[in-house]
Order: sequence, then C-alpha cells, then structure tokens
Amino acid sequence: FEEVASRGPRPQGREQSMSADGTPVDPKKAKKKVIIVLERACLETAKVGKDYVLLDCDNHKNFLLKHKRNPGDYRPDILHQCLLAVLDSPLNKAGMLQVYVRSQKGVLIEVNPQIRIPRTYKRFAGLMVHLLHKLSVSAVDSPAKLMRVIKNPVTDHLPAGCRKVCTSVKGRLVSLKDYVPALPMDPPTVFVVGTMAHGSVEEAVDWAEECIAVSEYPLSGAAALGRLCTAYENHLGIL
Repeated sequence: FEEVASRGPRPQGREQSMSADGTPVDPKKAKKKVIIVLERACLETAKVGKDYVLLDCDNHKNFLLKHKRNPGDYRPDILHQCLLAVLDSPLNKAGMLQVYVRSQKGVLIEVNPQIRIPRTYKRFAGLMVHLLHKLSVSAVDSPAKLMRVIKNPVTDHLPAGCRKVCTSVKGRLVSLKDYVPALPMDPPTVFVVGTMAHGSVEEAVDWAEECIAVSEYPLSGAAALGRLCTAYENHLGIL
C-alpha cells in the first residue's frame, strides 16, 4: 500500500497553521480539540473467487443477492469519503483531531491522524481488507501503526469528562458558528457521525449526551464533517 504513508515534514516555505492567539501550531504538540467517531461503518469482508474483498454494492451485487443480503446496505465508500474529508482538513493537519471508526459488526478502529488515506476507492478497499485481517496497518517508512483495531467500547478511549455529541438530521438544529465557540476545548468534545447508507446513528449510540443537527437539510456524512471541521478552524484561527 504505497499510498498509505505518514505525512512527512512540512515543506519549507509553507505557512504554518496559526492558533487563535497568532502563535504557530506544532502538530506534534497540539492538544486534541476534537474527537470524531465514525459510527456504523460498513466494513465486511468475504472470499469472492480466490481473494478476500471488502464487500460493496457496485462490485459484489450478485454475491450479496446470492447470500440474501441487501446490496444497498453495503456502502464502504461512505467511510472512504468521510475519512478523506476529516483527514485532509486543516484542523487535522494542525494536529487537533483524533478519529475512531466503529463498524456495524462492532469492530473498533483507531486512526492515526498522520495517515494518508488512499485517494482511490479500490486502494482504500484493499487497505481495509488488510487492516481487518491483520488488525493493523503500519507506515511504509517506520514501524508506526497508522490504523489499528482496538478493544471496545470506544468510551474507554475517550478523555474523562468529555462532552459527547451525536449528529443527526433529527437532532436539535444548531448553528455551528455559535455552537462550537460555546464548547469547552479541554477536555475535547466528541462528535459521533454516521457512515451508513440507511437509518440513524442514534440507535447505535446510547452514550451520547445530546443530539444535534448541523443543517436543516439531510447531509452526507462527509458534508456534515466538512461543516464541523470548518467551524472549529474558524473558531481556532486555523487558516
């Protein structure tokens, strides 16, 4: 997986992200301000032909129908879109983001913020098959774990006293530009975002303290995450 590499040193001459008080943000020293849990991800592997694959509705429709599965439920591409949205954000590049993924089957994954997710879905699918079978993915140039399967529940990995917020179109409608500045920065706030094709994430999360809607319209997970990251970047002065 040649694309799965940790992000190297910041190129010389590129402007550093700045904190709200105007000082440069060092990604290695920055304290996490936001934790995102991508919930109900469709990550199911099966042996199709000679190889194990990540099942999806486009490439394995006949296989899924043969096994009496609804192809429309198999959308791992949604997780791919969400990971690209958050990991490519300036908020993550400033070192202020931590991401966890939890699959519909209960597999919990810790994502290293330094990972570079493959740009194409085909390579992403191969990466996830490797992760689910080997339980971890290492950087090509170091022994660092870029993704690894960890023990449930996810609440054991969250900071004590952190605020836990679920996002859903059915939640209380908020304006993020007003909502985010009112949140405590320490400990960080945890946001749960669904990555499934159908249904709501609330039924899978019984530990969230409140449920909010970030728009009056239904949004894709990637669009909701983009709004959330932008709100934090504006509040923290990250350019």
